[in-house]
Amino acid sequence: MSIKKIFLLMIGLIALGLGTVGIFMPILPTTPFVMLAAGCFSASSSKLSRLLKKSRFFGCYIENYHNKIGIPRRIKYRSIIFLWVSLIISMIVTKTLPIVILLIVVGAVVTIHLITLKTKQEEID
Repeated sequence: MSIKKIFLLMIGLIALGLGTVGIFMPILPTTPFVMLAAGCFSASSSKLSRLLKKSRFFGCYIENYHNKIGIPRRIKYRSIIFLWVSLIISMIVTKTLPIVILLIVVGAVVTIHLITLKTKQEEID
């Protein structure tokens, strides 16, 4: 395995780890890290690339992003609610004004980003 492939594999694993943490910590964005991991894996390991695309947790991120389908409205709402609940808890725990201001700014930016993403039309059965 070449040095380039090893480097891309390491970056992909780190990005996937950060994306995983981002699921639970709204300060870290999940989608950009998962997209970075997908790109790195596609250039370094076809096996990891296939596993990531078939992943129950990350496969939909990659498919929706790749096909420019968008995010379902309910997922947007859940993400924004989870984001603000987590941020408010962090603000209450920290009680430090600069940190609170930073969390508000991060929350506002992430909320705007989520709102501006294309909304996937949900299928009605």
